[in-house]
Amino acid sequence: MAEYPQLLHTVIDTTDVRALAEFYRQLLGLRYRQGDEPPADGVADDADWLVLVDVNGARRLAFQQVERLERTTWPKHDIPMQMHLDCTVSSFEELQRQRERAESLGAQLLLDRSDHADEPLYVLADLSGHPFCIFVG
Repeated sequence: MAEYPQLLHTVIDTTDVRALAEFYRQLLGLRYRQGDEPPADGVADDADWLVLVDVNGARRLAFQQVERLERTTWPKHDIPMQMHLDCTVSSFEELQRQRERAESLGAQLLLDRSDHADEPLYVLADLSGHPFCIFVG
């Protein structure tokens, strides 16, 4: 039987590791991998790599510090999207609620397709400009 590589987690580049990890931690209800929690009050946060896990401890997302990151210009293609995350919700009402939550965490709306009959969705940008979708599915 052939062996295949197993996907561990998706890594997202950012110029502010803690801020972006915290954004997705709150948005997706994840938690920090043991040892990656924010430092105690008064201690400098020099994290350049953080991992978020689900309730079972499975790695979901990691964040890597980079010096410079050009924001995508999507839907224009001057600077392509390169990757994005898809998130689903159970109903149109939940779609509205999650858009509001994402924006309250600092997300920016890029596309409102909530009136689409077959697949209502929003495309938003996270704090580093990475697009992500929330749709009913």
